[in-house]
Amino acid sequence: MCVKVFTALYGLTNAAERARALRDAGASGVATFEGPHDVFAPLTLAAAVGGLDLLTNVAIAFPRNPIHLAHQANDHQLLSGGRFILGLGTQVRPQIEKRFGAQFDRPVARMTEMIAALRAIFDAWNSGGRLDFRGDYYRHTLMTPAFNPGPNPHGPPPIYIGALGPKLTRAAAEHADGLLVMPFGSKRFLHHATMPAVRDGLRASGRQADDFTVIPEIIVSAGDTDADRERADVGTRALLAFYGSTPAYRPVLAAHGWEDLQPELNAMSKQGRWLDMGGLISDEMMHTMAACGTPADVAAHIRDRVDGISDTVCLYQPAPIGLDTLGAIIDELGG
Repeated sequence: MCVKVFTALYGLTNAAERARALRDAGASGVATFEGPHDVFAPLTLAAAVGGLDLLTNVAIAFPRNPIHLAHQANDHQLLSGGRFILGLGTQVRPQIEKRFGAQFDRPVARMTEMIAALRAIFDAWNSGGRLDFRGDYYRHTLMTPAFNPGPNPHGPPPIYIGALGPKLTRAAAEHADGLLVMPFGSKRFLHHATMPAVRDGLRASGRQADDFTVIPEIIVSAGDTDADRERADVGTRALLAFYGSTPAYRPVLAAHGWEDLQPELNAMSKQGRWLDMGGLISDEMMHTMAACGTPADVAAHIRDRVDGISDTVCLYQPAPIGLDTLGAIIDELGG
């Protein structure tokens, strides 16, 4: 099986140059995340680079209005010639309420309505029909010609949802075009928790598996040399500890009997002991939840995890992987 690879597009001012280098290394797509820079801006620059799909992974939905998101997504679909995917996520309550100052109540219902609102906006633009969306959280009933971009020759961009819990995963499979499986995971969690929820959602929508895309995100710890790989492992342990400290991610640990680690990591995070937390991530935990080692080792882990589920993955990196190593991983995956 040939596995297509999305990889992170780090940086802003050099985004087009970096995207070109990632494409030449064999990547099928590039993805951005909410961090120190806007999630859309690097993709605006990368859109000029042909041969790459573009993905927000993810744009945090609730602080944004559906109209804002629709314009950004539609513009990137135009700029890229139909190669854009709008990936949306909920984040967690403290981030939404304390960092963004936005509402987080009933996140699954709110996200489901966000998808419906976006679809209504896209439909009004592409069909010329009246915009008349009235929901519990969003209301869009006015679209005058001055603000209507008109039909997109590439069609509306697909909407993917990042999810981990069963309710949001099921809702994504019922209402969205694809699922971005959260990177804090494992083969067991993917096959025995995520995919049953996906199948439930597809049954509810009357769709088949071929109508829906699943992209597992997999944390990768790799480097060109032994020293590089050791440094990458330190970063990977820290990342896993950060995720593991979050109560919402406890089910992943519980799938392997490690659930008692979550409150311990959470307590350490509240004490500001970020540098110590990675020491609680054992080798078994790291190799279960991340693809580690040589390019061949990484590719073997990825193939084993996604076999029978997807032919596309997104590599989640604690730090940028060198182009030679990335190219070797992609070669091993047959990309």
